[in-house]
Amino acid sequence: MKISYCLVMIAVVLGLGQAVHGATCEQGEHTHVWIVPRVVQEGTPVRIMAVSTAEPLTELVLTDPQGQRQSLAATASSGGMPWSLTAETEPLESGPYQVEARTQNRSLACRQIGFGENGKERAVWDEAHEAFYAAWIERMFDHPVDEQLSFPSLEPVLRDPDRNFLHNALGLKEDQGVPANPDCADFPYFLRGYFAWKNGLPFSYRVCNRGSAVKPPTCNPVVIRTDFVGKRAPLATFKAVSHGLLDAVQSGNGRTALADEETDFYPVPLEREALWPGTIYADPYGHVLVLTKWVDQTPDSPGLLLAVDAQPDNSIARKRFWEGTFLFAPIASAGPGFKAFRPLAGNRLLHNKELPNYSLDQAWLNPDDFYAELSALINPHGLQAHQAYEATLAALVEQLETRVQSVENGEAYFRKGGGTIAMPKGAAIFETVGPWEDYATPSRDMRLLIAMNVVLNFPEKVLHYPHLFNLSTTSARQVKAEIEQLHSQLINEKSIQYNRSNGEPWELTVADILARKSAFEMGYNPNDCVEVRWGAEEGTEEYATCRRHAPAAHVQQMTAVRDWFRETKRPSR
Repeated sequence: MKISYCLVMIAVVLGLGQAVHGATCEQGEHTHVWIVPRVVQEGTPVRIMAVSTAEPLTELVLTDPQGQRQSLAATASSGGMPWSLTAETEPLESGPYQVEARTQNRSLACRQIGFGENGKERAVWDEAHEAFYAAWIERMFDHPVDEQLSFPSLEPVLRDPDRNFLHNALGLKEDQGVPANPDCADFPYFLRGYFAWKNGLPFSYRVCNRGSAVKPPTCNPVVIRTDFVGKRAPLATFKAVSHGLLDAVQSGNGRTALADEETDFYPVPLEREALWPGTIYADPYGHVLVLTKWVDQTPDSPGLLLAVDAQPDNSIARKRFWEGTFLFAPIASAGPGFKAFRPLAGNRLLHNKELPNYSLDQAWLNPDDFYAELSALINPHGLQAHQAYEATLAALVEQLETRVQSVENGEAYFRKGGGTIAMPKGAAIFETVGPWEDYATPSRDMRLLIAMNVVLNFPEKVLHYPHLFNLSTTSARQVKAEIEQLHSQLINEKSIQYNRSNGEPWELTVADILARKSAFEMGYNPNDCVEVRWGAEEGTEEYATCRRHAPAAHVQQMTAVRDWFRETKRPSR
């Protein structure tokens, strides 16, 4: 009996890893645990992200080879579905570990961590990977909502392991040399391709045209790349794939018709559960934003829907949803709105009828109704009118502050010896390549003029949509007058600052900027000095430091197309 007992005890001790981390340790149906790096080495830490589409997660528990359980210090997402928890272990010693994702007292998923290659199974674009993609995006661009978030390019974001959960996921030190300078249209594709590379997933895109004044863009047959599938592909492979990708895609890819099936993206319902981080917003004129986070409404603060975008100069900035940033117009030349990447299944893309979230709801909305529906999603309890106005004004200030850097980028070009920048003809001022695309701001200034109109027209919005502010028709008239008074006060308190041509700072209040609104109809040419671009009048102290002007031919051309900006309507292609 003693011998048998000893043999049993030895078996238990030697097989402890199997007993503790055995068949009961499995991924959940709607919750998945991910680890980085894919090849785990003894004596190194492991990053863990658990992602759930079922319910919020509350705890990550690590069990060591001796069966000791430890609750890890974890960071939780706060934007709603999908929910995630992220943590990093101490350096792991020899032997198998397991990590468990829990909510309250229930286990939702479990994963074993062994030394050597983890996750050798062939990856596919399923719900788990789509949720992981969304959680990765949310974490990468997370930041306090009351602070600005911007970067000179995507490179510092990807090279920051605190932001990029997939940093060095392949264990090849691959992020040290990864080039990451996508512009607006390339941005969502680059993110998707990078994620596919790190996770051994296939990746697809199409070559599309730009459409016409009466027809949205259409696309060629899909290109499916399997270069990353089933392997830890080196940086050289990613560079080659991304080079081909960035040469192929352009703004037409996002503007395809909502009902078209031969597309990279498909329209989703205007429902919070469908608008995950990673969803794109394609505006009618070719600008693309990537959703990053929902911020819940509270009794003290309005809700927010946040996104990031890339600019022609490769800078990245976070934006909030509002009329001045997310342009919406039902025009014949585009299919605008919120869209998701069309999933790959085997060697094909899914058709519309196979997509559970496919919806044409956005196709039937006029702009006022579109913005009203989104406002109700972001602030389901409605907003007091003064709260809504202050949030709108804050969004305008945010847009102005972003423009400060864009204009400064043009000034830096000239300080480095850059010569006069050629101006494209006609509508090409909005879509071109080279220095004009990098440093001119016609699209940004068109959006800024729209944003100014939104702020100026806000009191009328209170009258037309009183239900958004929990008002009756009678009370709306009184509140409109209160908002007009608040507007007069706050636009003189809020300000931005830019550096004049001599390097000295100059402050402009929002009231100053609104008063010179018409100057922004011709303030987008980088050949003009910074003072002109901010609307300074000749003969003023502000204007005195101006030393550079756009050629007369440029001024003539800008005058000819000024109505586009005055009426805030982009020309047809």
